[in-house]
Amino acid sequence: MKRKGILKKTLAIALASAMTLAAAGCGGKDTAAGTTDGGSSQTAGTAAQATASAGSETAEKGEEVTIRVMAWDRGNAAPGTTTENNTLTKWIQEQVKELYNINVEYVSVPRSESDDKLNIMMSGGTAPDIVFTYDQTLFYSYASSGALHELTDAYKQYGSNIQNFCGEAQDISMVGDAKYAVMKQRGTEEPRHMAYIRQDWLDELGMEMPATKEELGEYLTAAKENNLGGDTTIPWAMSGRNDTEKMYLNFLGSYVDLPDDRTAYIYNEWYMSVAPGAEEGLKQLNQWYNDGLITKDFPTDTAEDVFMAAISNGSVGFVLDDPYHPHASFEILNNAVGHETFVPVQCFDLPDGSYREPYEYRYAMFVMIPSSASEEKVAACMKYLNWMADPEVALNIRYTPEHKIDDLGVAVEPTEAEKNEKGYPGTCDDLCLMNLNFEWANDPEVLAQTSFDNQATQWASLEWYQNFQKVKEEGKFRFPVFSYITEDEQTYGADVKTRMIEFVYRCIVAPADQFDATWESGYNELVNAGLQKILDGRAEYFDSLN
Repeated sequence: MKRKGILKKTLAIALASAMTLAAAGCGGKDTAAGTTDGGSSQTAGTAAQATASAGSETAEKGEEVTIRVMAWDRGNAAPGTTTENNTLTKWIQEQVKELYNINVEYVSVPRSESDDKLNIMMSGGTAPDIVFTYDQTLFYSYASSGALHELTDAYKQYGSNIQNFCGEAQDISMVGDAKYAVMKQRGTEEPRHMAYIRQDWLDELGMEMPATKEELGEYLTAAKENNLGGDTTIPWAMSGRNDTEKMYLNFLGSYVDLPDDRTAYIYNEWYMSVAPGAEEGLKQLNQWYNDGLITKDFPTDTAEDVFMAAISNGSVGFVLDDPYHPHASFEILNNAVGHETFVPVQCFDLPDGSYREPYEYRYAMFVMIPSSASEEKVAACMKYLNWMADPEVALNIRYTPEHKIDDLGVAVEPTEAEKNEKGYPGTCDDLCLMNLNFEWANDPEVLAQTSFDNQATQWASLEWYQNFQKVKEEGKFRFPVFSYITEDEQTYGADVKTRMIEFVYRCIVAPADQFDATWESGYNELVNAGLQKILDGRAEYFDSLN
């Protein structure tokens, strides 16, 4: 398959695929950076003092032009304001007007149905001049069907700030040699998932921190045999979320050899569960489930209520989850028992004894300009986005122009009450389209101290947070990624991904003597749903690049 022959797809498939995919990964996930709520009274700037040219390149005013910019409506606007008209949107509008003679109008889109609404606007020719999505499949479908403006020249002419401050995120926006989006740069580098274990249970058992899966199994068995969580002891707690692989991915991945980028690309996170070796990992989880070491009937807990409650009440000895999601339950538990309980652990060893910790990519949203925009508007949009990429400007948008800086040099998140009082939106980050990579964002000592300082209750020590920053770095790994999405993956991908999670859950909870039959029938269902076409297409595409 030749590269030039690959880039064919219609907007119809974009419409179909996005309607079936849930909005992913986008701002609902807690992170270490950008959640501070305290600090010193040192003021970084006020709306009145912030100058239009602060931190930006010298602007060249052109003819007056108006651009329309998509904005997410989360239903958390301050009283008396709207998503389109609030203190922050007015500040942005004033700065851009002063700098570039650009009028900015905002078009609100409900966050919960963002991609569906975007598809409707794109199909109907009513999309704003700047739109965005986290969905790579949707981006590629738009780009390859002619729905997006090609930005290569505009980026070279107007994108110097984006390249300087967000450059490491930009490669995914290329389709062939042409650029069809500018990418928002993430801030703090985070793993996709992390494991936690009860340190107090290890101490009670006289066991060392496990460093391998075998040692983990010994701990889980001992925790059950000794009823360390009482009569309802759950050595390893799982939930039945049906839209994420977080409960098992790192464990299964440790059974899979990824000798080269080709294999890692074919069997990325969504397809890792059927990679060579993963069946052995599933069989181990099945054994532990049937031995009573994993939450009984966990697939029914789709809302995670049982999962979170079990952690909070002290029944659980081990979890694998998103990095920050279980912290609220840890806080409840620690405050109840009066000491630290869960600590982060890396024990999913690879055959060579090392670890593999899949990390988030450095890019976030695909920020796009529809092909219906005029050249004049394209230039104006690029100037707007380039201005936003400047770290000083991004700080003023993300934390408001009136933000304060604490003693560590970290911007302080205004409280909800402060935002409401001053008319700022509840989620300022939604207007910060380009850059979250602030100076402190990847300083582990600063991140640990900031997290410690900003606890609502002191449920964890500074040493706990320092250890968290250390453990999360062990085995850092990113799967290879390209902007190209095969036609088969666009057609079948959403359904296969949903079926994949169901397949894994069925394999884990199957009676031990039915595991092989469950795995085989489930795998065949996936193949019939398009899995093999997807895997073959990914292999063919990778080979076409070499």
